[in-house]
This record gives sequence, structure tokens and C-alpha cells, in this order.
Amino acid sequence: MAATDPTRSVLRVIRGSPDGAELAALVVALAVALAPGLPPARARSPWADQSFRQGAFQRSGPDAWRISGLPR
Repeated sequence: MAATDPTRSVLRVIRGSPDGAELAALVVALAVALAPGLPPARARSPWADQSFRQGAFQRSGPDAWRISGLPR
């Protein structure tokens, strides 16, 4: 039998008799575990990061107390 023979079993059940759903779950779990990972996410540039805008723009001056209560 050649290694590329499609009739050759890759998995063998040693004990018990799993049904089709259990075998399918095992195959999916093995496929996910052996699949190549996703590329790492790129770090966001500080210039494009919007989180710095949260509370960062606090005005100073004589009307700062009034402006601070206005919606942005």
C-alpha cells in the first residue's frame, strides 16, 4: 500500500465504538490543531490609534469648566 492510498486509515479506534458525530468531532479537532496558525496581527500605529482621544483633549483656560460639560 502506498502512503497516498486513499483507502488507508489514518486514525484507528483502539477501544470503544464511537459514532459518526464523535469521529467527526475528533477529525475537526485534529485538523484545527494541526492547521497553520494565522499570521500575527499588526500593531496599530500610534497615529491611527483612536483610544488616545478618550479624555485626552482637556482644555484649559477661563471657560474650561463650562466647556468640559459640553458634548464633543
